[in-house]
Amino acid sequence: MLATLSSFSSLYFATLLMLIGTGLFNTYMGLRLTAQSVSEVWIGALIAGYYLGLVCGARLGHRLIIRVGHIRAFVACAAIATSMILAQTLVDSMPLWLVFRVISGIVMVTEFMVIESWLNEQTENHQRGRVFSVYMVVSGLGTVLGQLALTAYATLDLRPLTLVAMCLVLCLVPIAVTARSHPPTPLPAPLDIRFFMRRVPLSMTVLFVAGNLSGAFYGLAAVYAAKHGLSTSQAAIFVAAAVTAGLLSQWPMGWLSDRINRAGLIRFNALLLVLLPAVMWGWIALPYWALVAMSCVFGMLQFTLYPLGAAFANDHVESERRVSLSAVLLMTYGVGACVGPMIAGVLMSVAGPSMYYVFTSACAVILVWHVRPTRVTGAHQVEEAPTHFVPMPDTLQSSPAAAVLDPRVDPENDISMEMAQPDPAAVAPAAEPVPQAPAEDEAGEGRQVRTGT
Repeated sequence: MLATLSSFSSLYFATLLMLIGTGLFNTYMGLRLTAQSVSEVWIGALIAGYYLGLVCGARLGHRLIIRVGHIRAFVACAAIATSMILAQTLVDSMPLWLVFRVISGIVMVTEFMVIESWLNEQTENHQRGRVFSVYMVVSGLGTVLGQLALTAYATLDLRPLTLVAMCLVLCLVPIAVTARSHPPTPLPAPLDIRFFMRRVPLSMTVLFVAGNLSGAFYGLAAVYAAKHGLSTSQAAIFVAAAVTAGLLSQWPMGWLSDRINRAGLIRFNALLLVLLPAVMWGWIALPYWALVAMSCVFGMLQFTLYPLGAAFANDHVESERRVSLSAVLLMTYGVGACVGPMIAGVLMSVAGPSMYYVFTSACAVILVWHVRPTRVTGAHQVEEAPTHFVPMPDTLQSSPAAAVLDPRVDPENDISMEMAQPDPAAVAPAAEPVPQAPAEDEAGEGRQVRTGT
């Protein structure tokens, strides 16, 4: 493990700084706009815009990386991301802020692609599980530290934005000074949505609902806390507690899901998400410690839906299609993350902040109704089912390039994998690079690697 951390320390450190910045900003934005009496509809729209940029920006990021190379693409996108944060200190127009958030999502997914492409290219098959798990822990840790950093600020002035900008600029340093060569760039995999809708419809539903829950959480959980009288530091801890619990519960939940019926486990989690949030509907006043404890419980339940749904889908899809599967699942999750904050924001604006947890229960009802073990026929279940549960980040704080880091994926056999080298003319290296011939398959053609978008 120490060798893995040392080998990829610069990439992990850049990821940590990026997630500290974005985690801090999302909570800060919700709290500050709430203090300024901005409608929850706009707050939900801003987080939805960011996720929209993450979902739609992947293909634009691929083109940029292929054209100019990894380091230049990362530098350019980090500069734009920092500028979008600082621009929000100059104007108070919500429509302009929405544009800034969409652009931020586009450039951030490109930065994640650069890091994950490097991790993938320099990781051997037997190391993928270890590299992926450390990357997930670093991502979750960065999000938690971002929330906790907000506790250092008693007032919601512009100082937290300065810290966000510093994190987004400093993540340039480990990437810009690296001596590593440009790795090949993962190309978008074909999105055969109809195939997966027929093959794994229950998993698609789980991922869509999980996206709704996560998107609404990162946009509006802090708003719920502020509306119920919590201070800035208390609201930050309220959010951080859920993220931490969701991260730590991935391993025990994975151990359990490998041994019992996954559809039944997903439905049981959903049933708890229907019933437990009822105490947060505004009927009773809970003390602060109880709010934090309930936040931990909800984090355990909602942030494990994504990896549970992904594992359930992998149980019914052949190994050579799993990169494309990851692409479709990520897109489904992203669409849900765009829709959830909008719906929850409208409900909170019309009927009060407690509607956030009414929305949580309503989403969970969909899973209880739709995901039933009796609906699982097992007609397409693969031989190795249940496939090994793999912990996954709780949000879209990654890119489709991470798909091939999943230890369930075999890069040598996947039928939808392809890589593209950066354009040498655009990158213009000081020394002429020595082209590497692609490995030949049995038909004599170059085998390439493709990852999903």
